[in-house]
Amino acid sequence: MEWVDCVVAGAGVVGLAVARALALAGREVIVLEAAEGIGTETSSRNSEVIHAGIYYPAGSFMARFCVAGREALYSYCAEKGVPHVNCGKLIVATSAEEDAMLAGIKRRAEVNGVAGMRILTAAEAIAMEPNLSCTSALLSPVTGIIDSHAFMLALQGDAENAGAVPVFLSPVTGGRMVRGGVEIDVGGADPMTLRCRLLVNSTGLHAPGFAARIAGMPQERIPPACYAKGNYFTLSGRSPFSRLIYPVPVPGGLGVHLTIDLGGQARFGPDVQWIDTIDYSVDPARADSFYAAVRRYWPALKDGTLQPGYAGIRPKIVPRGAPAQDFVVQGPQTHGVRGLFNMFGIESPGLTASLALADHVTEVAATG
Repeated sequence: MEWVDCVVAGAGVVGLAVARALALAGREVIVLEAAEGIGTETSSRNSEVIHAGIYYPAGSFMARFCVAGREALYSYCAEKGVPHVNCGKLIVATSAEEDAMLAGIKRRAEVNGVAGMRILTAAEAIAMEPNLSCTSALLSPVTGIIDSHAFMLALQGDAENAGAVPVFLSPVTGGRMVRGGVEIDVGGADPMTLRCRLLVNSTGLHAPGFAARIAGMPQERIPPACYAKGNYFTLSGRSPFSRLIYPVPVPGGLGVHLTIDLGGQARFGPDVQWIDTIDYSVDPARADSFYAAVRRYWPALKDGTLQPGYAGIRPKIVPRGAPAQDFVVQGPQTHGVRGLFNMFGIESPGLTASLALADHVTEVAATG
């Protein structure tokens, strides 16, 4: 039976960041990925936004790791040459009721350590973005955009340079507690069994099911997998805005917002569509609700200019209508399985928080 020090299951952005951090700490690391390459699911189906840390409850993992991760991410991108732009974001109000909500959003952001937030009058906001229609706005100057695939490639390169070995088309089909760690069954073309001292479950949408396949893992500690699909529509032509434009948040998400990619292309989304099975198709008929939502802050949007883009799925661990759930980073102290770390509900701002999440896992794992 072959022993390895660490196995990271899942080669999305968080799994790659964890593998990098563990390898740089001098640990032997194998990354097992069921798909044929890195970041094929949630990590490549998002808005590619570097989030400021505005909306999350004070003291939560989401707030802490987003703020620390954002600062680390900007530094990392500059050091590694990962394409990114600190473009800023406007959260726009379009009614007196929403005007009144901006001060609360600003206070929450400041409690979380987000600097530079500023409430703008309609005239000030429109001077910055002439195509905008609003009654007031909240400026977040530290929000940005990133080439998520380039970021993942940089993480993979760092991890491999530090000795980590990625193995693709290698799903973990089961596992069990053994003396000194966890024994796992690996499928694929060359099935095998491995024993490891540390197993990090960073499988995103599949994390609850993965944990359930580890014999000895208390089932009551495994949250349900709840899928909140987010559909995106792209805009023909260049973006009419130079910053990201977000409406005031709605239950379950941040509303249909406008983001731009590094090529200047605008996209709108994600919306919130609760689904039972993984399905990435985009129904063109959903564009109707997008036009209505977007025209609240950009009335000049013309009919027929939105095209189905892509969809992502938020790996939520609470059902529709339930209070929002924080990131869950669950170690042996919680569930009693020595050497197992589960990462549940790592939805947005997971990409922004990835480097800080990785440091947290590495530090906690080092203490036993």
